[in-house]
Amino acid sequence: MRIAFLSIDDLSGYVSDDDLAFEPLQKLGYVVDIVSWRQTAVEWKDYSAVIIRTTWDYQNNLAAFLQTLQQIESQTLLANPFEIVQWNADKIYLNDLTKKGARIVPTIWSNGKVDAWQIQQWFDQLGSDEIVIKPRVSATAQDTFWLKRGQEDAESLNRIFENRPCMVQPFMKAIVNEGEYSLFYFNREYSHAILKTPKTADFRVQEEHGGTIQSIKPTAKLLAAAEKVLKCISRTLLYARVDFVQTQSNEFALMELELIEPSLYLRNSENAPYLFAKAIDNMTNQLGKS
Repeated sequence: MRIAFLSIDDLSGYVSDDDLAFEPLQKLGYVVDIVSWRQTAVEWKDYSAVIIRTTWDYQNNLAAFLQTLQQIESQTLLANPFEIVQWNADKIYLNDLTKKGARIVPTIWSNGKVDAWQIQQWFDQLGSDEIVIKPRVSATAQDTFWLKRGQEDAESLNRIFENRPCMVQPFMKAIVNEGEYSLFYFNREYSHAILKTPKTADFRVQEEHGGTIQSIKPTAKLLAAAEKVLKCISRTLLYARVDFVQTQSNEFALMELELIEPSLYLRNSENAPYLFAKAIDNMTNQLGKS
């Protein structure tokens, strides 16, 4: 069977290890094509499944991206499903998760101007002299800023966020002191976990920004926090990445539930490429029986 991994036109400058799943997939009888989501002359029905993977520029044209996914899902199996992607693309989905009992970092949602007065209000409302502002639709830490009271550039921020929905959170010092935890699930089965730490004087944990990655064995408390978040989702999930930061009260607060194009860090677990391939195989077989 032939399947497609959905990507961007050019992965130069990005770190991806999806290719580690190719050999396990081939042993299960699959041929994998890497296809840009921006290609228009693709017969999606020729694929048994299309897996959204390294589409790391979708945030620049969300409407076109979602339109492509709708076209794909009308012709073949899309993973993760369109309904989930549409929901997960706007970070206000975090509100839905809090209503179901998930713990998140305190967040202010804004649709208005980002001026000097408003920024000071955010510092005061969050009770913090350091805050983070980022778009509600974003990926790879694009247009994400760490602000310190008295050092913010309101004029530049207003140019970036004017009429652009954004979210504001207190800066979580554990990100730089400890790191961000990520747990990976394939078909809702736990696969592996990592700890991502930023480079000195930065807060972005992505490798493209100089972050470092190490494999970890999650504690029972961390696993329980991740599974509590996943239980909030009723739809079938081929993959999920659950990102946490530890709070001052030693609880785990959800940073992101990544269901669209998360880096899977397959290289950080010997079994992960095989578990991912097995999950794809199970999903496509279930479709054939339905």
